Amino acid sequence: MFCYKGKMFCYLWIHKKYKQPYLGIVEGKKIDHPDLIQEKRARMKILLIDPTKDIPLKKINSILKEVLGYYKLTKS
Repeated sequence: MFCYKGKMFCYLWIHKKYKQPYLGIVEGKKIDHPDLIQEKRARMKILLIDPTKDIPLKKINSILKEVLGYYKLTKS
């Protein structure tokens, strides 16, 4: 789990069904990005990462910047 100013921000894990690594975004439901998957999570969305391809750094940076912007807007 990675935190930003004491709040849970994102985490890395392996998807049980797909056996792929993913980046979990804690406040993912607040972010509208076509590659984020909601599944049955109420609050979080995930970005599956294909281990046979290069890590999509531009996509990850874009998502993290959007999430960071959300955190900066909500100062509570």
